[in-house]
Parts: sequence; C-alpha cells; structure tokens
Amino acid sequence: MTRLSLAMIAALGMIASALPLRAGEAERVVSIGGAVTEIVYALGEADRLVARDTTSNYPPEAEALPDVGYIRALSPEGVLSVAPDLILSEEGAGPPEAVELLRSAAIPFAEVPGGFTRAAIGAKIRAVGDALGVPDKAEALAAQVAADLAAALDGVEAGGKRVLFILSMQGGRVMASGRDTAADGIIRLAGAENAVTAFSGYKPMTDEAVTQAAPDVILMMDREGDHAAADAQLLAHPAISTTPAARDRAIVRMDGMFLLGFSVRTPEAVRALAEALHAPAAQ
Repeated sequence: MTRLSLAMIAALGMIASALPLRAGEAERVVSIGGAVTEIVYALGEADRLVARDTTSNYPPEAEALPDVGYIRALSPEGVLSVAPDLILSEEGAGPPEAVELLRSAAIPFAEVPGGFTRAAIGAKIRAVGDALGVPDKAEALAAQVAADLAAALDGVEAGGKRVLFILSMQGGRVMASGRDTAADGIIRLAGAENAVTAFSGYKPMTDEAVTQAAPDVILMMDREGDHAAADAQLLAHPAISTTPAARDRAIVRMDGMFLLGFSVRTPEAVRALAEALHAPAAQ
C-alpha cells in the first residue's frame, strides 16, 4: 500500500472518528457480510446503514447502498470513504492487512461470530443487536427465528439422501464441500447426509473420489461465471456421470446467500432445500 493510501486512510479515519456517536447507537454503519446485513434489516435498523459489501444482496433494497467490495477482499479506502462510525463485520473478513488497517482507524469495529448451527444463528442476531444498541429487539428476533427454525425442522423428512455440494466447476474440476462448512450445516438441517466427509472445508476432488461419494443429489449455488456449470455440463462430467444423481438428473440450485447465510432466512432455506431434495426424480 502506498504512502498516499496510508495517509488517506489516516485522514478518513480521523474524519470518521470525529463524527458524533451516541453510546451503543452508531448512526453511520458499514455492514460487511450478507448474513449481518439481513439481520440489520430484520431488526428495523437499516436507516443507519451507509454502505455494504458485495455479498449483501438481500433484501433487494440493500443493493442501493454503496458497495465497499467483497468481504474477503475489502478496500480500506472504500470502507472509510463513507465516514462510518461503526464497522459491523461478519467473522472472516479480509484480507488481514485490510482489517488491521480498519481496526487502527479509531472507528469501532464489531465482529459478528460465524457458525453453521441453530445456535450460531441466534448468536449472530444477538451480536448485531448488541453492536447497534438494540439488544431487546435482537432477543425478540432471535426467539422468532429459533421458533421458525424449530417448526421447519419438525417438517423435515429424514430420508437419508446423500448430497454433494459443488462450490465450483472451474476448469471442469469439482470443488466440493466437506465437513465444517455452511453447505454441510444446511444439508444436515434439511435431513440429508453430506456425501463428502473425508475432509474439512472446500477442496478439489479427484474423479475417483466423486464416483465413490455416490451422491443422490448434486447441490449448487444458482450463479453464473467460471465457477458455474450448466446441467448438461455436469451430467457429461466423467465422474459425475457415474453417480445416482446423474442417473436421476437430481440437480438442485439455490441462491447462495439464501442457502448458506445462516441468518434470518435459514428456516425458509431449510424448508426449500428439504422439499427440493425429495422432489420426484426427473424423467
């Protein structure tokens, strides 16, 4: 980073930190992370947002806010240019040097914990509420989401479907979800089984490993670009073509933030995924 950039960050940090800030009630908030932004809106506190990151695409009105970049490729200049008095960030923002600079800019930086469990959703909601100074509203929202999720889980059919979540098909190579991921978490909540448990995180799989995983269903984010793949491309893949999922043409696509956000829409996502997994096989 150039000296000019560092000087700009220092100046912007001084301007932002000079803004009036009531205790626990920031008035100019940058929200980083789609799950965090959804919670801010659900709490009725969206009027305090002045910017958001690229993953914050729901509700649709959030996209009207200035975009400060992708959560893991943030620009400190972009974040500070909107003169925030609070940076509210989901755990895992980066790169580390950018987050370090933001933390050093004399602006409160609240990190919201991640996680892919029922308890993690409540913890996220309460952390956002505490940072915004509305703990009572957060407690009420957490209770409502927990009740909605419990109702969704009551309706889940535990049919033992083996699901392969494919994050990317760039270059024709399968990048899949193992344990300890959002995909693994939502698959389990929907009453299914992750077809890949040999590793943690998201990793490329060999053709042999894909065949051995033998998924009943292939799950992907509904997106375009280098990491996506049309149904015909998936079914023609040498390894995928050998699986029960290919035989039944069982491919499910869902919006990435809706499916993997583990936020206020997760009860709805569980219902939608469970229904899709048990839909009749394509002929």
